[in-house]
Amino acid sequence: MTRPKKDIKRVVLAYSGGLDTSVILKWLQTTYGCEVITFTADLGQGEELAPARAKALLLGVKPEHVFIEDLREEFVRDYVFPMFRANAQYEGLYLLGTSIARPLIAKQQIEIARKLGADAVCHGATGKGNDQVRFELGYYALAPDITVIAPWREWDLSSRTALISFAERHQIPIARDKRGEAPFSTDANLLHTSSEGKVLEDPAQEVPDYVYSRTLDPEQAPDVPQYVTVDFLRGDAAAVDGEALSPAALLTRLNELGRAHAIGRLDLVENRFVGMKSRGMYETPGGAILLAAHRGVESVTLDRGAAHLKDEIMPRYAELIYNGFWFSPEREMLQALIDKSQEFVTGRVRLKLYKGNASVVGRESPYSLYDQELVTFEEGAVAYDQRDAEGFIKLNALRLRTLAKRAARGVKKT
Repeated sequence: MTRPKKDIKRVVLAYSGGLDTSVILKWLQTTYGCEVITFTADLGQGEELAPARAKALLLGVKPEHVFIEDLREEFVRDYVFPMFRANAQYEGLYLLGTSIARPLIAKQQIEIARKLGADAVCHGATGKGNDQVRFELGYYALAPDITVIAPWREWDLSSRTALISFAERHQIPIARDKRGEAPFSTDANLLHTSSEGKVLEDPAQEVPDYVYSRTLDPEQAPDVPQYVTVDFLRGDAAAVDGEALSPAALLTRLNELGRAHAIGRLDLVENRFVGMKSRGMYETPGGAILLAAHRGVESVTLDRGAAHLKDEIMPRYAELIYNGFWFSPEREMLQALIDKSQEFVTGRVRLKLYKGNASVVGRESPYSLYDQELVTFEEGAVAYDQRDAEGFIKLNALRLRTLAKRAARGVKKT
């Protein structure tokens, strides 16, 4: 929905305190002549958030309109965990760390906008990326008549030099180490860190060592493996090495283990929703361990039909999250199916962490469908008569034999 600038009185801005969003804050004030409310989400990105508050206040935001919220537990419990019940990986590899954070940020912005009677919401995503779509689909799903301001699609500040010049004209503080051109851009939260752009744009070139921030180099990882157990309750991880942990604390623990053993690096060329290919480097240490562990416990608790159906719908589910449709009815429908499958996904998985790999080496569950007597090669009193296999095979072979007979007769010429 587009409204005249003069009608915009209050805007809720997704604000990090960095150069881009600080320029956006001042640009909103000068271009729209509106009051700006800042919202900064603590999703476990590991950055000090106090400077964001200080800079917002310096730029004229009222103290009661500076929102900094710790969303780490909600992020993992209500977004990351439901996604991992599906074993979601976009294009079979990407664990969706950036994608899954956007709907939560959008939801909080809309809640603040409603609370304070704001006319619009604003984000700092560029016009080439996926995030603009994710933010705005979230906004519109929750507040269909909200006005969205996307500065990168409106202004003429098309370069970092232009941003810095604008900041200097409006006395926006810029840290000395932020004045130069960054060699790549990053996004981080409790699930992952993503890096893209600049030195990473040529997919033929290996990722430079200095880009990695959350994982050790596998060549420098310990020469001795570490074993860890992860306990699951109805599809969600609940404990590490027998210690019950909250969702955010559990993912933090897995991140520490993954970092130490160089687990979770991914160099990927992916297909963006907007139509172009992009190359990114992702580090998801705890997520990689969590995925391996979850698939491990599912291997003994899920029926074959349920497991295979989950694998069939997973790419569709992952694509919905990647493209920004978290609040869509189809994602919610798939989530209901996935959550139904997790009723008996309870148990313990033992993993071996070693030089970039998280390997499942043991799995057990009170609801296990694995029957050792049934599968053993030794003779046992089991409810399986091997002679039954003959009829089973012949019935499944019937159509193949029929096709083979037709092929043997050949095609008659007319």
